[in-house]
Amino acid sequence: MDINSFFAHYKITENPFAAEEAGLDPVFDRLLGHSPMHPDFQKILGPLDKPSTSIVFGEKGSGKTAIRLQLEKHIERHNTEKPNERILTVTYDDLNPMLDNLMRSRKQNAKAVLEQFRLEDHQDSILSVAVTKLVSAILDQHGAKEADEPSEKQKNKRHLRKILSRQQRVDLAVLAALYDQPTTGSVTDRWERLSTMLRVRRFFPSQFYLVISALLLLTSGGFYAAERLMEEPAWWVLPATGFALAGALFLAGLVGWSYFARLRLSWRVRREMPAVTRTGAELRQILMQLKGGDMQRQPFPVPPKDEESPQDARYQLTRRFIGVLKQLDYAGMIVLLDRLDEPTLVSGDPSRMQAILRPMLDNKFLQQQGIGVKLLLPLELHYSIRRETPEFFQRARLDKQSMIDRLRWSGSTLYDLCNVRLRMCCENGESVSLKDLFTDDVTREGIIDGLEQMHQPRDAFKFLYDVIQEHCRQVSDEDQNYLIAKLTLDTVRRDHVQRMQDFSRGLGPG
Repeated sequence: MDINSFFAHYKITENPFAAEEAGLDPVFDRLLGHSPMHPDFQKILGPLDKPSTSIVFGEKGSGKTAIRLQLEKHIERHNTEKPNERILTVTYDDLNPMLDNLMRSRKQNAKAVLEQFRLEDHQDSILSVAVTKLVSAILDQHGAKEADEPSEKQKNKRHLRKILSRQQRVDLAVLAALYDQPTTGSVTDRWERLSTMLRVRRFFPSQFYLVISALLLLTSGGFYAAERLMEEPAWWVLPATGFALAGALFLAGLVGWSYFARLRLSWRVRREMPAVTRTGAELRQILMQLKGGDMQRQPFPVPPKDEESPQDARYQLTRRFIGVLKQLDYAGMIVLLDRLDEPTLVSGDPSRMQAILRPMLDNKFLQQQGIGVKLLLPLELHYSIRRETPEFFQRARLDKQSMIDRLRWSGSTLYDLCNVRLRMCCENGESVSLKDLFTDDVTREGIIDGLEQMHQPRDAFKFLYDVIQEHCRQVSDEDQNYLIAKLTLDTVRRDHVQRMQDFSRGLGPG
């Protein structure tokens, strides 16, 4: 029997169980916001008015990416319902660009890069995503999601300058100078648009002082020539020549000192921030447009004087960023870390995943005011973390992080999930239950028991997909037999249980 004939009999328009990846699942896309949640979802989400941290461990296929997408949907809905208490979502699920930057900047192999991986690299990458998203919204270069757009008062340039203090405007300009990563266009052009809107640039650019210096130099030369040509020059010509020459040298020296100071600062910042794509020339060009007094009050991330020196610059920059967000009708931001096992440099290696994750498991980082960090992690890392030292657990304080040791799905929850997917694929509001696909001797409890042995959504969908395929393989279209036999269900269940056992022993692809 053709599988399309089987589904057509029940007025089902597409296979509800064909997709294996939440991000590429059209049925899940339509169900987003309506699909049954994992029982621990509310614990993972936490209160959105006070973003909090959660750490979740789950096997491949246990629904971590689906939970991330559901978190994004809930936050989007919250932002629509409460526009004055919005949450900035920072999706941190593609680590390839950061790891590529580290390898390119440090000119080291993968092993050396992972051994030297720092919390600061995570902080820079997260701030880069967050600042870029906020600057895009302010400049009206936002994405498709309406929840990411600024409110009308934020789009108003004059009102934006009113609601942000001068210090906050400078903070935002410095954050953009360090972390803004537009996908198209020039970094400096975008920063100039933002700084013009915020009115934080120097009133006179350095070129103005160079022009004045050149004019004074020409003036001093003219006075000197006049003094030499006159038989009896006026008494003021020689002092005027000296004053003009001194002024020219002073202004040229001031511009030169400012240039080299910013050149040195941009070089030190670039060296300290290898995870962010920013050239020293871009940074120097931007810093030249900021006032010296404004720059002195900024915690620029520069290499520490020695290994004992504290590295608090990122924490200070993050606090200033949250302060700006508060003024722009945000309650805070939530960072969603997912797909840690997928970067090319990692390729599912637990030791490499642990090298990247370990610096992030720091209570000071995870419990920052106004920031919630949601870590959706492979189960292998849970086993690795359990073998850590007492000093690590004291620093991480996992007891305070709303940790879920393992995502567990009951057979009943999976049954409800599969039923919802089945009904979503029915035409004209038809209501079909999973039980309706089987013969009378297959009970609801029997189906639930089979799903219980699958443990997680991906395996449950594979199981039902293969059950339907096996039934269609065994009967012909002429038979018009559209009810799946108990023997077929039991045979496929047995095969899938064996497949999962082989996978857990490392003997199969899963």
